[in-house]
Amino acid sequence: MLGPEFIAGFLKAAVLIASPLIIASTGGVYAERSGIFPVGMEGMMLAGAFASVVGSKITGSAFVGSLFGIITGIMLASIFAYLTVNRRADQMVIGLSMNVLALGLTNWLNPIMLGGNMIRVALFPIIAPPAWRDIPVIGPLLLAQPLIVWIALVFPLVSSRILYHTTWGLNIRSVGENPDAALAAGLSVVKYRFAAILIQGFFAGLAGSSLALAELGLFVANMTAGRGFIVLASHVVGRWDPISVALVCLLFGSADAFAIRVQLFPIGVPYQAVVVIPYVITILALAGLVGRTHPPKFLGKAFKQVGR
Repeated sequence: MLGPEFIAGFLKAAVLIASPLIIASTGGVYAERSGIFPVGMEGMMLAGAFASVVGSKITGSAFVGSLFGIITGIMLASIFAYLTVNRRADQMVIGLSMNVLALGLTNWLNPIMLGGNMIRVALFPIIAPPAWRDIPVIGPLLLAQPLIVWIALVFPLVSSRILYHTTWGLNIRSVGENPDAALAAGLSVVKYRFAAILIQGFFAGLAGSSLALAELGLFVANMTAGRGFIVLASHVVGRWDPISVALVCLLFGSADAFAIRVQLFPIGVPYQAVVVIPYVITILALAGLVGRTHPPKFLGKAFKQVGR
């Protein structure tokens, strides 16, 4: 039951499933560190997935398709940033409204532009030579993966360096912890928060592209299926550190991969009970950290800036 083929398939699926979560969570860290709660992550990922499939269909290239997804994510992030940062609207309300908007628009446009899940498009390539993909452990874990997975694994390392070892990263963290002090030091809280949200939109759009073009090559209605909220949970569990958050996403990806693989065996457990395993783990992880984490002090709070 748990032979080498099962383990190899599980490892490959775990990293592949976790990749969109890692990409989205990396961008979400920037937003939350700046004091913005990106509740609209789910909608940005979903819209990015749809746009990337449309782009890949039009151009025949997954890379151009991912550019479509990124642009869509940034566009939605711009709307979210304007309403929450410039107009100081409630972040929760705007984010949830954006999720509903993205779900409605993609469901409406899917049969019109993509034939209702009937069109398959170009995928991200696997660049490792075929002979390397059979290397034990590292083969299925990394070398048999599409290029977007490798990119996803690099993002947390780069973001950790930016947030903790650059002046810009220090400024992002300062506007989320104490915007009044940041403003007194000559920083524009509005500009830094706006920039952080645009970065989050970039990553959310790319995460949607990864979800659609890494293996499936098509768009399915509501294909994010709550992954945006799992990303938000990973920030809490990972304590808003890019690398720790990525490891949490790998845990969630492993749970999802196990839930898929275990359905192949006659264990007598209903399908519905197996599917909810990743979400149960998310709830348990959050419940175990209640009162133990300390988010950025101004997370989710609007800030009125005068004179800048």
